[in-house]
Formats: sequence, C-alpha cells, structure tokens
Amino acid sequence: MTHIWAVWLALLLDRIFADPRRFHPVCWIGQMIAFMDRHLNKGRWRKGKGIFTLFVVCTVTLIISYGLIVSAYRLSFIFGIFIEAMIIFTSIAPTSLANAAYDVLDPLERGDIDEARKKVGMIVGRDTKTLQQEGIVRACVETVAENTSDGVTAPLFYAFIGGGALAMLYRAVNTCDSMLGYKNERYAQFGWASARFDDVLNYIPARLTAFVMLFVHRANKRAWKLLFRDARNHPSPNSGWCEAAMAALLHVQLGGVNTYYSVVSVRPTIGDASVPLAARHIKRAVAIMIRTTVAFTIGGSLLALACTWG
Repeated sequence: MTHIWAVWLALLLDRIFADPRRFHPVCWIGQMIAFMDRHLNKGRWRKGKGIFTLFVVCTVTLIISYGLIVSAYRLSFIFGIFIEAMIIFTSIAPTSLANAAYDVLDPLERGDIDEARKKVGMIVGRDTKTLQQEGIVRACVETVAENTSDGVTAPLFYAFIGGGALAMLYRAVNTCDSMLGYKNERYAQFGWASARFDDVLNYIPARLTAFVMLFVHRANKRAWKLLFRDARNHPSPNSGWCEAAMAALLHVQLGGVNTYYSVVSVRPTIGDASVPLAARHIKRAVAIMIRTTVAFTIGGSLLALACTWG
C-alpha cells in the first residue's frame, strides 16, 4: 500500500515540478559513472572492469536509496511515503519528456526548421543538422515512444514491485547504459554489462507498455498485428515494442535511415506509412504517452492491491 501512495504522489510531484535540474540523484549517479569511466576504461580486462563499475554504481545507489526510505518510515509513516515518493519522482520523467517534445513542436509550427533541429538534437543521439521536417518529427516521435518505457513506465514497474529503492536501481542501470552502452571502440567492452543488464530490466516493462498503449487506445486487430510484426525491427530488443505500438496508433512509419557521427545507419522500418509524418504527430505522441502512463499506473495499483489483499 505504501508503494502505491508513493507512486501516485511521485506522479503528482512530477506534474507540478517536472524534472528538477539541480540536486538530482541521477546527476550524482552520472558523476560516479564518469569517475569510474575515466579511471577504469583503459588497458586490459575492460569487460570485467565494466561489470565492476555496474556493480558498484548499483550497490551504492540501492544502499543509499533503501537506507533513506527505511530511516524515513521509522520516523513517521507520512514522512516515509513522502521520501519514497521523492525518490520515485526523481526516477521518472513524463512531464520533462512531454516538455522536450513540445520544445521541438513549437519551432516546427512557426516554420523555424533550424531551431527545431537544435531542439530535437538535444533529445536524440543522431545527427540532426540536415534533417527536414519529416525527419525531425520522426526523431521526436521515436524518442517519446522509446522513453515512455525507459523514462516512465519501467521505473514505475519497479516502484510497484520494490518501492523507491528498486525504481532508483533501475534508473542507475539505465543511466549506466545511456553513458556507457555504446557500440564503439571505447565502450564495446566496458559498457557491455550496462547495456545487457538494461536490456534485461526493461524486457518486461517495454512489452507491458506496448500492450497497455494499444489496449487503452482501443487499437484494432491491424494495430496488434503490426506490433508483433515490427516490434523486432529495431537494434534494441525492447525499444521496438513501444515504437511499433506508437507507429500503429499514429498510422505512420518509423525507423529507416539515420546518421550517427556522420556514419549512415540503415534500419528496418516500423509501421506502415498510411499518412506522412507531420508536426501534429508530436502532440499526438505525447498524448498517447500520458494516457499510457495513467493507465499503467492504475493497472499497477490495482494489481498491487489485489496482491496485498490476496
């Protein structure tokens, strides 16, 4: 029951304050990862050093988070819920994700392509300097779809299972993957463990999110067929599920050709191009993300209550 109250309070805090830019635990986690990257990511045994880095980051994060929550509950039941909610709040980012998408939409609607390229370049890893409107929209929609799981429902999933400490553990692993999980010469070995563990932790949440996304929007049989047809058309074993669900609901095509650091990457497409990508699809993608978040939280709460009373 305490986890349920903490989750809903965390969502309320996110709605009011969005993602705090100062004193954010993820920033501290990032600093710890960067420190270990500088000192360990060299010489021999890089894969082993990467495993050690992941273990240290996860252990420190879990111990601190769990210790804070337990100490808070010992002082007061209400204070405990508040502290746990604060920790969950820092592990999710639905409002910040929506705001980032709208930051791309606004210049597009004004016809300022250069500004839109700059804004979308802040939330995606691909090269954006030469993107036209359709490419900008696709990049933004794909990011909203992927981060519906990565940045919202996955930490909520672990919050329902193990409270704020487990949600923050997931965020630590996800941050390790974001900083170290690149398939290049520097990180192929050192970031291997972070990338693989993030895939494992997000395996169930990504699929649940895609199912909830289609269910809450009363998707037809065509959308469900498209989900299972194209969910694996992505280099990530998880990201394709949310992107396929989003593409099915928007009736657009995602995936295809991207450029990363001037290197062209050709990926299979996701979805059918029933309609061309347009600026309005960013607003619709955000709406889908928000509804999915609410439905996922309601479903998780009901399931948690059933398990508690059972």
